[in-house]
Amino acid sequence: MLFSALILGLLGSLHCIGMCGPIAFMLPVDRSNNFKKALQISSYHLGRIFTYGINGVVFGFMGKGFSLFGLQQQLSIAVGVLMILIILLPTKTFEKYNLSKYFYSGVGKVKSALGKSLKKKSADTFFTIGFLNGFLPCGLIYIAVFAAVASGSIMQSSLYMMVFGLGTVPLMTTSIYFMSFIKDKARQKVRKLIPVFIVITGLLFIVRGLGLGIPYVSPKQNVELVSSNIECH
Repeated sequence: MLFSALILGLLGSLHCIGMCGPIAFMLPVDRSNNFKKALQISSYHLGRIFTYGINGVVFGFMGKGFSLFGLQQQLSIAVGVLMILIILLPTKTFEKYNLSKYFYSGVGKVKSALGKSLKKKSADTFFTIGFLNGFLPCGLIYIAVFAAVASGSIMQSSLYMMVFGLGTVPLMTTSIYFMSFIKDKARQKVRKLIPVFIVITGLLFIVRGLGLGIPYVSPKQNVELVSSNIECH
C-alpha cells in the first residue's frame, strides 16, 4: 500500500502545482546561489512531509482503534468504497455535506501565518512555510488520509502520509525551477489519470479487506488466533 501512496503523490503533483504552486513560486529562495537554493527548497519539502507525518499519526490513532476492535478489514473495505464513491459521484453531491466551512477560521489563520512567513528570509523560513502549507485543505490529502487510517497502525499511517509527500517532491521541485515547464494539454492528460488511479487504489483496499489469502495484497484474517486468545482469557 505504500506504493499506492507514492504513485498518488506522483500523479497528484499536477494537482498540487495548481493548488500549492503559487506558494512554491513565491518562495523567497536565493536565486544567486544554486546550492543554497536547493537546500531552501529541500527544507520547504521537509516541512510539508513533516506535517503529513503528523496528520498520519493523528489519524493513525483512529485506525488503531478500529484495529483493536478487530475491524481493520471492514475499515479497509469502507475506505475503498469511499474512495470510489468520491470519484464516481457528482461533485454537487458532496458539496451538500461539505464540512470544510466548520474549520474555515482555522484555515484563515494558517494562510495568515503563511503570508507572514513568505516575507521572511530567516534560516527556518522555508521549513515553516512547508509546515504550514501541509495544513491547507486539499482533496488529494483527504484521499491519502483515508488510506492512512485504513492501515490500522499509527506508524504505518504516518509512513503512508510521508511517502505520499515524497511522491509530490519531484514535480513540485521542477515547477519551482521551471514555472511553465509543462503545457496545459499535458497537465490535463495526466490529471485524467488521477481519478483512475484512485479507483484502482480503492479496489485494492476492498480486496485487502476481503482477506482472500493473497500474500501482501489480501492477507487472510487470523480468526483462529483471535478465538484462541479469547478462550485463554
